[in-house]
Amino acid sequence: MAVKKKLITKNRFLAGFAAIVALLALVRLAFPQVAAERRPAEPPSANVESAETEAVQEESREAALETDVVKDESLASASVEQSSVVTASRFFDAQGQPVKHRIFGVTSYLEAFPDSQQVQIESAMKWGVSSVYNREEAEERKQELVYIGASPYYHVDRMYRSIPYLVPRAAALLNDIGRAYYDSLQLKGIPLHQFIVTSVLRTKEDVEKLRRYNGNATENSCHLYGTTFDICYNRYHTVAPPGEQRRQVRDDSLKYVLCEVLRDMRRDGRCHIKYEVKQSCFHITVR
Repeated sequence: MAVKKKLITKNRFLAGFAAIVALLALVRLAFPQVAAERRPAEPPSANVESAETEAVQEESREAALETDVVKDESLASASVEQSSVVTASRFFDAQGQPVKHRIFGVTSYLEAFPDSQQVQIESAMKWGVSSVYNREEAEERKQELVYIGASPYYHVDRMYRSIPYLVPRAAALLNDIGRAYYDSLQLKGIPLHQFIVTSVLRTKEDVEKLRRYNGNATENSCHLYGTTFDICYNRYHTVAPPGEQRRQVRDDSLKYVLCEVLRDMRRDGRCHIKYEVKQSCFHITVR
């Protein structure tokens, strides 16, 4: 009798595969721990070595942090020490104290300030306004001039033959001289004083009256143009708060400091200066 062999067809294979998959799915649903991942246990020595390594690394990090803190403290102290050290200069010594400058003055007044009327009149006519006839006309010309009657840097004397007005260029020069004079007094350790301006803008009438008793006054005076002012060198105005007593300073010392300032201004080409012996003043015209 012939036996028929059962062949595994494609349909039978797919049906069997589907049945096995369904069975495994039911088993996983019924016993989920079967699918849990299992890791091989590490040997005890590996755990000990890992712990020791972590401890060593932690100690290294702590040591590094302590080193950084020490470095920061060192840098901070170095910066403080460096900031406390004052570099010696023209104005401060190595201890940070102001350097007191000596008073030198000039070797010769006539040589340091030789600019005559002929020299100064050219600059006066170049930079100044047209001459003013009388005080009434001067009131109408004030838009061309700057009032210099009040300043923290110098004192304007009571005037009878002039009025306190200058062209802007000359007013700026006078202000710069006053500021430089204050700076020089401060550097030399001398209490502040203001120099005194004794003459500024003159009208033609002022010049005519002045020539009656002042032989140095000329008809074509530089003071007519608002470019010229006089600073006396034998009187000074003390700068002191009310009730405060300042130490006395000789007028000669103040004169020497003023001479240094005026000499520098003249050397810088800012002005012409004549040392007036009889009038006890510096005759100054802006350039």
